[in-house]
Amino acid sequence: MDAQKEIEQLATDFEQCRKVLIALGDENRQHMILEMMKMKDCYGVRVNEISKKIHLSRPAVSHHLQILKQAGILNMRKEGTKNYYYFDPDQTSFELLINVLQKTIFITSSLPDRSKSSDEE
Repeated sequence: MDAQKEIEQLATDFEQCRKVLIALGDENRQHMILEMMKMKDCYGVRVNEISKKIHLSRPAVSHHLQILKQAGILNMRKEGTKNYYYFDPDQTSFELLINVLQKTIFITSSLPDRSKSSDEE
């Protein structure tokens, strides 16, 4: 594949990663992910538990959880009226993001060194 086609494909790949990039770009959601990892509860955690750990209101936590869920980072299980959130074991969204970042490194490392002006050469 030529360089221009690789870059065009990379743009498409970045578009597919938009939701996970947005989800990971928020400081509250980053903190939420880390706190959920610390909890290590394999059955999932409820909004109240997360709210106590990160000191956000229940509606704010619910909003952030929904964004993480839509990005494919979290999943949710219902038990009666209770919702339990847990990390999506599929991890497709993270794998796609890792592939895009690796492809970005490959493409940018093959570009010429532009740190010097043309006058310096």
